[in-house]
Amino acid sequence: MPNAKILIIEDDKKLAQLMRDYLSNHAFQVTVENSGDKGLYRITKDQPDVVILDIMLPKMDGLTVCRESRQYYDGLILMLTAREEDETEIKSLENGADDFVRKPIDPSVLVARINALLRRKLGEVKPLELEIGTLKIDPASQLVYWHNKLIELSRKEFEVLYFLADQAGKVVNRDSISQALKGFDHDGVNRTIDMTISTLRKKFHDDGREAKLIKTVWGKGYLFVKEAWSE
Repeated sequence: MPNAKILIIEDDKKLAQLMRDYLSNHAFQVTVENSGDKGLYRITKDQPDVVILDIMLPKMDGLTVCRESRQYYDGLILMLTAREEDETEIKSLENGADDFVRKPIDPSVLVARINALLRRKLGEVKPLELEIGTLKIDPASQLVYWHNKLIELSRKEFEVLYFLADQAGKVVNRDSISQALKGFDHDGVNRTIDMTISTLRKKFHDDGREAKLIKTVWGKGYLFVKEAWSE
């Protein structure tokens, strides 16, 4: 949601600057702090809409910042970590975090998560309906129409299609899809995503080596070709 105020608390200055630049280009108002103690001060002083909070920080770790800030702050907190343990995610949520993203971070996923949190905060729990060419995706009813015909999709197929359509024109990799969508198993997640996209292609008569609606960009990921859905 444009113009929302975002505070990034991240000690990796290069990563913090990359996030700042990307979010600023999406019309967010972004401030950066590089230590936990300064971050906590900035949270209580500025009351941002969203805090992007790294766990490993100098002076004061992110879990402590999250827990302490909840005495004065009821905004949104998105935790970042390079750790893989589920215990880290559990501790983050127990200390007051609203969501959790693992590094390395895909910028488009970060924006999607932030917007989802802001919609939830504002009570807009339903994502927007998408209409691209002859394709219509209605998240409220979980129905998809193509050339005015209903296309029967499973929940996972619907979620993958919606994510790809929402990122139309951009190449997204498997990690982006798995981070953005909950419900995919961590074991063999790449194969699960590949199989789901393969099934989607068949349902839209787009299977085979010449797929043009959802293209495979070798070594990079998948591309939802916006123009092709108008044919």
